[in-house]
Amino acid sequence: MESQTAAAELGTAELELGLDTFGDVTAEADGTLISGAQTLRNLLEQAVLADEVGVDFLGVGEHHRPDYAVSAPEAVLGAVAARTSRMRLGSAVTVLSSDDPIRVFQRFSTVDALSSGRAEVILGRGSFTESFPLFGFDLADYEELFDDKLSLFAQLRTGRPVTWSGSTRGPLRDQRVFPELENPPLPTWIAVGGSPESVVRAASYGLPLMLAIIGGDPVRFRPFVDLYHRALSEIGRDALPVGVHCPGHVADTDEQAREELWPHYREYVGRIGGERGWPPPSRFDFERSTGPGGALFVGSPETVARKIASTSKALGLSRFDMKYSHGTLGHAQLMRSIELYGTQVIPRVRELLADG
Repeated sequence: MESQTAAAELGTAELELGLDTFGDVTAEADGTLISGAQTLRNLLEQAVLADEVGVDFLGVGEHHRPDYAVSAPEAVLGAVAARTSRMRLGSAVTVLSSDDPIRVFQRFSTVDALSSGRAEVILGRGSFTESFPLFGFDLADYEELFDDKLSLFAQLRTGRPVTWSGSTRGPLRDQRVFPELENPPLPTWIAVGGSPESVVRAASYGLPLMLAIIGGDPVRFRPFVDLYHRALSEIGRDALPVGVHCPGHVADTDEQAREELWPHYREYVGRIGGERGWPPPSRFDFERSTGPGGALFVGSPETVARKIASTSKALGLSRFDMKYSHGTLGHAQLMRSIELYGTQVIPRVRELLADG
């Protein structure tokens, strides 16, 4: 069955450990912001290092704001594909609602060809809405746009000619789309921020589930995992992978990791929170979030590895992706975090899981 194939492709036998970045515009040591162009060049250097140190997956986000440099993740992934050889490459996430599913498929099938079959896509509705007015979409159509476009993409990813009709674009009849995949289907996840309806939607399409956990105790998402497996079972589908995306930072010691991250976390969370009416983060809240019951995977390699292993066991994960970029946190700190994640955290997580 296709769902069994997808599960095998996405590595359910052993936990995959990946990294995500939104291409946050970083700062020099004196606080001066670097350019978006230099941020992209630095991101490429970070990706090459991640591949070298054994990271399984790199996800690149899509945003259309001044604080993030990546608005076209597939272009970045194409450059990464040419410089890497082993890790899988994907989005984190692709905002399908404000894009054309055919163009999304074409861009990712191109990345798949350039990377010799290492591409995958994580589809979502996005936590920011700037792309809707930018590309001429009405936020009032938020739900309809995603539902309609997902139904089309679900057919496109199979690699077969598409016959489809919907409400947001013209119909297609026996339409081939190029470049064609060498080994279809295109691995595709659905990203969910905490909506039961979105969990059931992922199950109904037979697509793996990616939970975006940015606050609170990750274990509180267990009911969503249970709902997903129950929904799959009720419609007669095989078990599929579940992954999580969580923010984190690794340094040589717990204290160093917290001290490096805190000023940048305070600034960017405070800025985004201000836009959404949230109170500014306190140091107490930050410290609590880095503890065992928090969503920040911050600390020494041992601390981060133990927290990943514990979360993965509690949620029954096939993939854990750590978002390693945080606002203006500098390139040198990001590179060290990636190095420690690949050389120490990943092997330690696997040791812990093997030991039970």
